[in-house]
Amino acid sequence: MTTHGANLLDDGQVRFRLWAPACDSIQLELQGIENPLPMQRGEGGWYELVTNAAQAHSRYRYVLPDGTRVPDPASRFQPDDVHGMSEVIDPSEYRWQFEDWSGRPWREIVLYELHVGTFTPEGTFLGAIEKLDYLVELGVTAIEIMPVADFPGRHNWGYDGVLLYAPDSTYGRPEDFKALVDAAHARGLCVLLDVVYNHFGPDGNYLHLYAPDFFTDRHETPWGAAVNYDGESSAPVREFVIQNALYWLGEFRLDGLRLDAVHAIIDDSEKHLLVELGERVRSAFRERHMHLVLENEHNAASLLARDDADRPIWYTAQWNDDVHHVLHTAATGERNGYYGEYAGDTEMLGRALAEGFAFQGQAMEFSGRARGEPCTGLTPLAFVAFIQNHDQVGNRAFGERIGALTTPEAVRAIAAVYLLLPQVPMLFMGEEWNASQPFPFFCDFSGDLAKAVREGRRQEFAAFPEFHDPEKREAIPDPQAAETFESAKLDWDALAKEVHANWHDWYRRILKVRAAQIVPRLSGIVHGGSYTVLDPCAVTVCWNGPDGALVLDANLSSHVVSARRAASGRVIWLEGTVERDTLGPWGVRWSIEPSATRS
Repeated sequence: MTTHGANLLDDGQVRFRLWAPACDSIQLELQGIENPLPMQRGEGGWYELVTNAAQAHSRYRYVLPDGTRVPDPASRFQPDDVHGMSEVIDPSEYRWQFEDWSGRPWREIVLYELHVGTFTPEGTFLGAIEKLDYLVELGVTAIEIMPVADFPGRHNWGYDGVLLYAPDSTYGRPEDFKALVDAAHARGLCVLLDVVYNHFGPDGNYLHLYAPDFFTDRHETPWGAAVNYDGESSAPVREFVIQNALYWLGEFRLDGLRLDAVHAIIDDSEKHLLVELGERVRSAFRERHMHLVLENEHNAASLLARDDADRPIWYTAQWNDDVHHVLHTAATGERNGYYGEYAGDTEMLGRALAEGFAFQGQAMEFSGRARGEPCTGLTPLAFVAFIQNHDQVGNRAFGERIGALTTPEAVRAIAAVYLLLPQVPMLFMGEEWNASQPFPFFCDFSGDLAKAVREGRRQEFAAFPEFHDPEKREAIPDPQAAETFESAKLDWDALAKEVHANWHDWYRRILKVRAAQIVPRLSGIVHGGSYTVLDPCAVTVCWNGPDGALVLDANLSSHVVSARRAASGRVIWLEGTVERDTLGPWGVRWSIEPSATRS
């Protein structure tokens, strides 16, 4: 039970609580009751009312002194979107079918990122259940769901959520989300959820009207004023998001969270919010495998620290953008923006594959500052590797997937590298059959905000040479258009076509190799590996373990490269043309060697 919002009590009454320090009175409006009910003001700007006039499914909202009606910021469900009334939810109404689930060890995880609205034709929690058996057969062991916190309109990536406790009604009711989690657990699949604590969306956030202390102008973020995690009156704000994390993990029995863009969570407190949140989660769920994943541009390896038993102290892993960038630039040759920092840098390629981060404190020209912390002492399991995700696809002007940007040989080569890395792999939905659908940015705002987003999306690409011409910028998909959202929906019928079926079979086979050959060795690979540059875009990487060394020879180029020496152990995967001591164009060899003597 959280301290915020509406909670059913054991005696059948409902307790409503709202933090509204800027108001001298608050009333509760209940649907079906003529007059709003006054709430009692307590210490610290809290208002509370315990009443038997409400029950499960009652709809309500708060009335501010000037008569403005606002939804509950801790609403558990919004049947009529972000501006409508909130609904009282009884968490016990859903009857869990698979109650003895305790999760899976992180070393077994193969992540599959998906967006509920575009993953299936239905675009719902219940619709996603129909694809779980398919994911198990593929070799996936965990789904990572893009944010579902209530957002304005009919469709959204999810990063514009404003009511952080309410699953968006376009996907279904809270019970439907629980049914998806339950069904996943029944099949041995973990479920992680993406959450956003660095900002609130621009439409439907009423906090500034009654709790302006939720935000501070002492810090700036890409979305404006920062959430107040370290100033005066920040304690209720910190508790709001920490309880939100505990709520999703507890009430929905999730196996973990992915925290979006934590580099934009600015906190000068003695104990950073991220540290406190990690400690609270670890303390609350000691009996379950609990996986907390970060997106962190700062490459803060310290947040990924392990204890003496090699258990995460705070966070399990970080999305490894550096691995994506070195593989993407090798496969495509792109150099725009930050890709220019990675393209053609084979030392960076080797460092990212062997050690985790490419930037471990080095200066980054693109940002104009040093980036990252040393990470060689970390287990490779502290990093999530991928060649596609919602950002790296959707932040492109047209949302093209990697298959539209380079050759099939190049895609298979970089996929063969990341899928067998001792880092944790993550697929982006449809990647496994080389889906042709783009994943463009989409949202559903209205009025002036819709116009601003439409124009801003096109303007942000004006600096790129290919979009200097205004007419070419006009061709960028309108994020507000329904057809932009529809274009992102996966075409499952494509799996019946031979070319896509062959891709699917390739992914299924290589994931079987990962399960059989890589996963059993991961507990013995306790820190980063070593690497040798063979040629431009070609490296040998070695990770030592108690039963030998895992060795990668990879030529991510279109020319033949000497492998320096032949594999002396057991080859577990070959991609492209690989001879005894040469690697052909886009040639990849994984082997288990008896020792770490390769050079």
